[in-house]
Amino acid sequence: MTAIGGSVESIGLNGRQFAVPADAEIQRILGGWNNDASPNGDGSSRLLKTRVAPGLSGVVVEVDDERGDHEYLQDLANLNSFWDVVITYASGVSYQGSATITGELQVSSAAATAGFDMKGTGTFTKQ
Repeated sequence: MTAIGGSVESIGLNGRQFAVPADAEIQRILGGWNNDASPNGDGSSRLLKTRVAPGLSGVVVEVDDERGDHEYLQDLANLNSFWDVVITYASGVSYQGSATITGELQVSSAAATAGFDMKGTGTFTKQ
């Protein structure tokens, strides 16, 4: 089987679909556990597990001012809850989970795009 990389096709944020620029490089964290080993004085080690939230970094989406996309994204960031996220890749594979926008929501007027990161709850699962 051949691995397929490439563009993110689209991302759904609380039910609204957004196109993603073809050159966007979005990093995905499924969520789960981060492992570390801590040594003991007798040479043995302990396994330390820390919960990791699912997330997406480097998200870039098309923003259409006529559609009110900037305001929609800011309204999502203002919510006091997590909401549905579905990201679809060039391979046709989609991942779904619950997240919110983290950090600053930055909109570029010249490129008609918005950039942001996301963190969530639980895990992102392949659909």
